[in-house]
Formats: sequence, C-alpha cells, structure tokens
Amino acid sequence: MDLNSKYPAISDLRSKARKRIPHFAWEYLDSATGDEGTMHRNRSALDAIHFIPRGLRGEISPELTTNFLGRTYSAPFGIAPVGMSGLMWPRAEKILANFASKAKIPYAMSNVATTTPEDVAPHLGDMGWFQMYPPRDEAIRNDMLQRVKAAGFTTLVVTIDVPAQSRRERQIRGGLVQPPRLTPRILAQVARCPVWAVKTALNGKPRMKMIESYGKAVMESASSLPSNNHVGYLLRTAPNHEYIKILRDNWDGPLIVKGVMCPDDVVPLEGMGVDAAWVSNHAGRQFAGSPGAIDMLHAVRASTNLPLIFDSGIEGGLDMLRALALGADFVMLGRAWHYALGAIGDDGPKHLYDMLMDDLKCNMIQIAATKLDELQNLLHKN
Repeated sequence: MDLNSKYPAISDLRSKARKRIPHFAWEYLDSATGDEGTMHRNRSALDAIHFIPRGLRGEISPELTTNFLGRTYSAPFGIAPVGMSGLMWPRAEKILANFASKAKIPYAMSNVATTTPEDVAPHLGDMGWFQMYPPRDEAIRNDMLQRVKAAGFTTLVVTIDVPAQSRRERQIRGGLVQPPRLTPRILAQVARCPVWAVKTALNGKPRMKMIESYGKAVMESASSLPSNNHVGYLLRTAPNHEYIKILRDNWDGPLIVKGVMCPDDVVPLEGMGVDAAWVSNHAGRQFAGSPGAIDMLHAVRASTNLPLIFDSGIEGGLDMLRALALGADFVMLGRAWHYALGAIGDDGPKHLYDMLMDDLKCNMIQIAATKLDELQNLLHKN
C-alpha cells in the first residue's frame, strides 16, 4: 500500500482513524471542553501567522537536526503525552516509545497511561520523557520519581494546567464510563471496530496500571467519579511554587513545566532551576475560554530565557515552523500520533514522521530557510 498516496496529510489519518477507533475512545481523544472554542482558536490563531515566500536563492537544503536540553534529536518535534493512550489503540505507548527510540525523537509517557514505566522501559532507549500530574501524597510522588528514573526516563515533565477536572461534554456523550466497563452501548461501538476489538482482547482491557499500583482503596474510590473524570484525578493536587522546588530537589535530570500560558507564571521558574517551560492550553481540553496558545507564545518568549516547548493545535510542518518562528525551541504533537496508529497501526508513526519531515523541508524551501533559527526573520509582519 502506498501510504503517501492514501494518507498525504494528518487530516487523512484522522478520517481513517475515526472509522477504526470506537466512538467512546475517539471522543476521549479528539474532544475539547465546553463549546470547544479554545480548540478552534488554536487553529485560527495558527492560520493567521504567515511567512514571505522567497526566490532567487538557489537550491535550499534545510537542516532539521535539533539540540534541546543537552540531547540531539533528528527533528524539532516529539510525541506529547496522551492519557489513556492505549485506549485509543492497543499497545500505543509501547509502539510509540519504540518508534521514538529508533527515530531519535522524544516520547513523553503520561502517568495516566495504560502501561507502567517498567513495562515501557525496554522500548525507550534514551528518548523517554515522563509526564506527571502532580500527586498529592508525598510517598506516591517519591515512588513515582524513583520508578521512572529506574525505568530509564531522562526528563520529567510536570503538568500545571489541570488544577481541577474539566467537563469535556463530548466525552460524556460518547458513553465512556469510569472505571471503564463493557456496557451494552460500549459493546455496540466496539463491534463496529473489529481490528481494535481483536487487538484489545489480545492486549487486555485498557487500565491505568501505574495509578492502580498505588492501592485498592484508590480504585474502589473511582466508582464515585463522574464519567468525564478518571481515577488519576484521585491522586492529584494543584501544584504551587513550593511543589516545583520539591520536584527540582528530587529529580536530577531535566525538569520541564508544562501548561504555561501566562508570562507572569514563567518568570519565577528560572530561579527554581526549571530547565524548560512548555507553552500549552492543553489543546482546549481544560478551559473553553483560553486564547489560542500560539497567541501567548511571543509574550512568554519575551519574559524568559528558558528554552520553550510548544503544543496545542499543531497539524503539520507549517504549524511547527510558525511556533518555532515565534520563539519555541521545540514542538510536541499528541493527537496526530494516535490518528496515525488508528489509521495504519504499527506502521503509522513512521509514516507520520516521514510526512512531517517532508512537510517541514518543503515549507522551509519555499521561504528559503536552511536553518530553524532563521525563521523569526522570515515572518510576514503586518
């Protein structure tokens, strides 16, 4: 099968994946919260950023190798954490980690994944990042840090933009219940997706295995959660500056703070020893009243010397160039990798990677950019 002809864009992967992933899992992956206004603003804000095409520059050979936080990556992008990743496609975490290791791009695993750090460890190489929703309990927090370090994760990402659960109305309508169980409605959806069903049966029902490892009482409490929440919420706290300092004292690798939108929030991070800030509005999944994440990137860049990561709304190479031009040092994507898995299966991540690399190069040639650090000077400024 000629994947380039069949799936030339992320939108093609998305359309195919929607047919192969059960509706309840699709709504978990693809939805935002409220009227989904933030998700739409992410798209429109990116579309408003333009470059000026340039000619008479001869042949252009773009360089995409990127140095970030002391490591060399083959590209300026990586795989962002997605909770319950294995719900969208069986074994997603292991497939993505294995591919990232081979491609030399970072793979960020969530602490609400459907596998454990220990199980994904053989697939990581030295490309593993671990994303933590901050646990309230000190003993659990310390144990998580020890486990992920022992498993070979090199970088810790702490998410700060989930101080409380969001409503995510599409998820509720989709029928996913917590903890996940096979209701007649869910069974009917699964029956329409035979490949997903067979692979899930072979791999076992998706569960938050790391969270489950912290006690039976935690899992029993999950029955009281509304359907748009999951058991991971039972362990979380809303972190403050002191919490970040504690993580810094207890983690000896790079520390990234994810979910920054306000310049005032990033300023204190430098003094705490944080290594990078991650500009993100959680792709619209937390707050429907947020500006587009790209609209805040320039202001955050102006407020700090920290390296910056960007996500939220990225749909291709041109979007990455827009973020890099406005001050990001690295870009992450989450949903797109799961569209690729849902559409193609195990070969999906490589196809998406190749597509994104080709898209980056084609667009850089159009604006005569040979290096990523030239992009800022090539923006069209109204």
